[in-house]
Amino acid sequence: MSGSALEGAVVDLDGTVYRGDRPVAGAREGIERLRESDLDPVFLTNNPTGTRSGYRDRLRSLGIDAATDEIVTAAWIAADYLATAHPDDSALVVGESALVEELRQAGVDVTSDPDRATVVLASMDRSLEYADIRAALEAFEGESDPRFYATNPDRTCPTETGEIPDTAATVGAIEGTTGRELDGVLGKPSRFAVEAAVRRLGTTPERCLVVGDRLETDVEMGLSAGMTTVLVLSGVTDRDAVSASTIEPDYVLDSLGDIGSVLQP
Repeated sequence: MSGSALEGAVVDLDGTVYRGDRPVAGAREGIERLRESDLDPVFLTNNPTGTRSGYRDRLRSLGIDAATDEIVTAAWIAADYLATAHPDDSALVVGESALVEELRQAGVDVTSDPDRATVVLASMDRSLEYADIRAALEAFEGESDPRFYATNPDRTCPTETGEIPDTAATVGAIEGTTGRELDGVLGKPSRFAVEAAVRRLGTTPERCLVVGDRLETDVEMGLSAGMTTVLVLSGVTDRDAVSASTIEPDYVLDSLGDIGSVLQP
């Protein structure tokens, strides 16, 4: 699809706009280029360890103007989903405080009591402890038969010094201990992530561009939804990985700073 036919842009954060505390070279200029093309972006991140206002402030500290309602996180998607699909349930959360904050703001009942849990939500947790896994085990051994969700499927998260364990580490620990498999993933590449982003943009997936650094989340989500897909090589994916993958993005760029080549009419 030509740039003139596009009406919205979905832009990943970790590995696309920044790595850790360091901005990706050219990312700010790339976002400005999107705005100049009347493609005000929605920033969609699978990183569940921050609040939307926190990500807004982080972007502004890098010289990127962003409003809170332009940011969608896996934590926010999870909160929205649980508040809608499980309004009367209690969630046992294996994750960080920002996720709990988003859940409570959405009206989700968060419990630390495994006997009360009717949902277990797994997420990235940089302070994951044995007691957390035990609590999940106790919840699944109880009589309520909880639903089991993950905020996102990512194995690792890119930082300025390398990759660190992401939500898949938490999910793997719980699945390996309990034998229980996930009932669903709520962040990218799920339809819930697509719906959340497109709703913010006020358009259809077919008129959206998605830019990210992961084939299995950003690009896979875009392809399944009919979006124009752009993979950037500034994060976790290199050209060898692109060549070896069955997931084929529409465009492969060195960084978001090169987005102008996609937007040419």
